[in-house]
Amino acid sequence: MSTVNGPSHGSHSTANGGISFWYAGQGAPLAREPLPGDATADVVIVGGGYTGLWTAYYLKKAVPFLNITVLEARFCGYGASGRNGGWLYNGIAGRNRYAELHGHEAAVRLQQAMNDTVTEVITTAADESIDADIHRGGVLEVAYTPAQLQRLKAFHSVEVAFGEKDRTLHGARETAERIRVNGAVGSTWTPHGARLHPAKLVKGLAETVEALGVTVHESTPVTEIRPKHAVTPYGTVRAPYVLRCTEGFTAGLKGTHRSWLPMNSSLIATEPLPTSVWDTIGWEGREALGDMAHAYMYAQRTADDRIALGGRGVPYRYGSKTDNDGRTSPATIEALREILVRFFPATAGVRIDHAWSGVLGVPRDWCATVTLDRSTGLGWAGGYVGSGVATANLAARTLRDLIQQDSGQSGPTDLTTLPWVNHKVRDWEPEPLRWLGVHGMYRAYRAADRRELTGRSTATDRIATLADRITGR
Repeated sequence: MSTVNGPSHGSHSTANGGISFWYAGQGAPLAREPLPGDATADVVIVGGGYTGLWTAYYLKKAVPFLNITVLEARFCGYGASGRNGGWLYNGIAGRNRYAELHGHEAAVRLQQAMNDTVTEVITTAADESIDADIHRGGVLEVAYTPAQLQRLKAFHSVEVAFGEKDRTLHGARETAERIRVNGAVGSTWTPHGARLHPAKLVKGLAETVEALGVTVHESTPVTEIRPKHAVTPYGTVRAPYVLRCTEGFTAGLKGTHRSWLPMNSSLIATEPLPTSVWDTIGWEGREALGDMAHAYMYAQRTADDRIALGGRGVPYRYGSKTDNDGRTSPATIEALREILVRFFPATAGVRIDHAWSGVLGVPRDWCATVTLDRSTGLGWAGGYVGSGVATANLAARTLRDLIQQDSGQSGPTDLTTLPWVNHKVRDWEPEPLRWLGVHGMYRAYRAADRRELTGRSTATDRIATLADRITGR
């Protein structure tokens, strides 16, 4: 783990990388044994994050005699599942696109499934005695400029139109009664969200699936996936079904380099804040907190009373590269700290104890997908575009139903007929177009946010609107 000096705290050092803050207390787990050689299974799952582990869990619960093997390159939770901001919420990437392709009601069904998924994760974690510091306070998204307020009201109306009848819209005073965000002029709140500790959840899931009889091999990178084969340096696992659950690390697999772009996201965690600071901020409900900026932020009040806050730093590395240990540039740390202090001026003197980064999977049309190719037995799920904590659970249950349907154990279900199932996406452009496009998009978003923040744009800035159209976001 590396350190960087805090920008205003003398000799204090901010822990930088080391996977993430979520592993700071207990350290990274010792890896399970790698694959000992060639093997066979009924289902082999590539990737030991939320998608892979939830899929193993639901398949094994549904069909206990299945021989299921999970292959993980490092350790379960090394990727986004152990680095995210701990937002369990009902957002779904690509919903408007699904409505265009399959009709409004199909998208409403998908949204309802996501609403239910928040409860499913909370209930299942409790049933399996997984203590992941879950607190169901909902999600509060705030606006603090006139342009953001317009977008927030439009966003709220769209969410209600997609079936979220229990979502509420608040003015400045009601917003402050929940969380006193400096300058907030409005907010929208949904009960379909919770704060959690990402690493505790993934650790508990891995232990749970092992207890059910699932074989988990770590330190076992899969170099190639082909029908009925998952190839590793230690041997090949053969199985009728091979499921790719690699999300932001998908580009590292042979033949998938342009499938999902690994988008970078960075976070900071403060020291535990004293009661005097919390008295100023409020946040007694421990809602997940976001905003309506184009380059948006996301935050939570942790179980030990820190603020963990994230956003885009360096959005993308040339050639779809991914980092090794979550190290984050000092400029990104400082930018996130500036957001923290702008939101909560009372935090101006607090320490930043940890900074880290990770990647999430972004398809070319920004739509999440779940697929099972019945002719080859190959399946995959991902492209969650940052909302994977809950979406991975819905994807896993959908993969379970697709496999049971394919093997003749069941017919179509409510999940297998959702509009994201078998959704096809074209590849990303080759380099350098990929790098230029992503960096250009985020430069445009940041420029638009600056113009809106300074009052030069009182409606959504045209630069951001143009960037959305060009990138298909």
